[in-house]
Amino acid sequence: MENNRNYYLAIVLSVLIVFVWQFFYMGPKLEAQRQIEEARQAELAKQEQPAVVDANGQPVPGTEGSQVAVVTRDQALAQVSRVQIDTPSLEGSINLTGARFDDLKLKKYRETIEKDSPIIQLLNPSNTRDGYFAEFGYIAGGEAGAAPGEATVWTVEGNDRLTPDSPVTLTYRNEAGIVFTRKISVDGEYMFVIEDSVTNGAQNDVPLMPYGRIVRYQIPDVAAGYVLHEGYVGVLGGTLQETDFDREMDEPVKHAGNTDGWFGITDKYWAAAIVPPKDVTFDSSFRHITAGQPRFQADYRELNGTLAKGETKTFRTLFFAGAKEVDVIDAYQEQYGITNFYKLIDWGWFEIITRPMFKLMDWLYRYFGNFGLSILATTVIVKAIFFPIANRQYASMAKMKQLQPKMEELKAKFGEDRMGLQQAMMQLYKEEKVNPLAGCWPVLLQIPVFFALYKVIYITIEMRHAPFFGWIKDLSAPDPTTIFNLFGLIPWDPPQALMLGVWPIIMGITMFIQMRMNPTPPDPTQAMIFNWMPLIFTFMLASFPAGLVIYWAWNNTLSVIQQAIIMKRHGAKIELVDNLKSLFKRKPSSA
Repeated sequence: MENNRNYYLAIVLSVLIVFVWQFFYMGPKLEAQRQIEEARQAELAKQEQPAVVDANGQPVPGTEGSQVAVVTRDQALAQVSRVQIDTPSLEGSINLTGARFDDLKLKKYRETIEKDSPIIQLLNPSNTRDGYFAEFGYIAGGEAGAAPGEATVWTVEGNDRLTPDSPVTLTYRNEAGIVFTRKISVDGEYMFVIEDSVTNGAQNDVPLMPYGRIVRYQIPDVAAGYVLHEGYVGVLGGTLQETDFDREMDEPVKHAGNTDGWFGITDKYWAAAIVPPKDVTFDSSFRHITAGQPRFQADYRELNGTLAKGETKTFRTLFFAGAKEVDVIDAYQEQYGITNFYKLIDWGWFEIITRPMFKLMDWLYRYFGNFGLSILATTVIVKAIFFPIANRQYASMAKMKQLQPKMEELKAKFGEDRMGLQQAMMQLYKEEKVNPLAGCWPVLLQIPVFFALYKVIYITIEMRHAPFFGWIKDLSAPDPTTIFNLFGLIPWDPPQALMLGVWPIIMGITMFIQMRMNPTPPDPTQAMIFNWMPLIFTFMLASFPAGLVIYWAWNNTLSVIQQAIIMKRHGAKIELVDNLKSLFKRKPSSA
């Protein structure tokens, strides 16, 4: 029993260390990063736009030193001719200068839970403070003339409004006689298909290599910390590639000689990604460019492409820009044959648990219509899966309690002979068919499940702004109430450290009851830690997503019921009532 307690103590302390590190180290660090980022953005608002650069981050010949004043988003949209985008999920426009995707909003998502909150702005023009855009062009050589790039003005042929039912066609003919025809299509979600047809009307063969790039000026407002990856992401050569946003990046991160894959820039809920043509060999890279306004760039370029005289080549590139909805991402992987496109969502180390858990919760959501109820039902299913192991755990604990008199006799018999006592106790366990470590496995196995659930609630956009009941309007956010203003009765907003809501308190109570189901540890230090642990975890989890706290409270409740039933069935005493009485019982005076 003592070994069992020590194991539980080690597990609890390990988890506590993680939470303390997150609370006292990562929290202040991320807050400092946020403040630095706000200061940088305020300074950048006063700066000018950098010189035009190509896919390799080098100044385009003839544009060195050129500067464009930073303007508001509305001013930027009004400065150039555009093709409008209108789908069930997207609204925005394509800049005809460069055929650049630089104006995109997500119709289905708002910045906050308020109904009149602005919809999410994903892409922004290059001459705004929050520039975020994608473009597709060509690198030419020899006598190819000017190839399409960021300064190319395309001409619209026919329809000038992009919808799922009506693609748009753009054309450009350069001075060498090479004709570029670009057909852009979009579906009802977030995928654009760019089909280029290039005809060489020049007098010679010419080197011509497509490129694509995604440029972003700012790091996401809320840094994700160690829980979630934000920055460059891709699957190249069948391998997941990730590079965090880093303003101190000295050299580009390069991935050379790829024949298949995709890449892009991702943050918590949104992403922009490029899937290069499958019939080309390309290099991809991620860099932080510091000339002028700092910016991050994820790009690719074909290697050694050539267009023969009179030849027509076609290039089909996919561009994803939108919300990382699980079903949509999975459907694109299947529809377009994109290698491991599901990894655009950061499922983490426990992917083998995280993805199936989300699928289960999503299926239950379709039945209940509420993700909070889905979490409760998922908890019941997880408990059912672990029931055989938990049953053996509690049965073993019951037998261990029944063996306490015999164990005390052995301790008295062997005294200070620890080796003899250990051998005698192992023999006793063998004769009584008791495994003293049986209680370890359920705890050990459920730790990955707990963190997988945390990951699901934290990263999936389906959980974003998903309500439960009552005051819980967003399961992915902390409980907004706090006991320190009597849950809203007092008109005062306490500091974040004092935000202790209803659900964290419920969780703390269930954890307290669960720990009191077992005898109080004889060691004073262990007893003190176990007494304070529920209170510490109550404050720790107050800043966690409400959905996770609800799961923990419900899981504790089920564990208490399960333990009581099993221990009663085996005739073991349930210590809860006695422990509660001893806790509140007046201790005798030492005088």
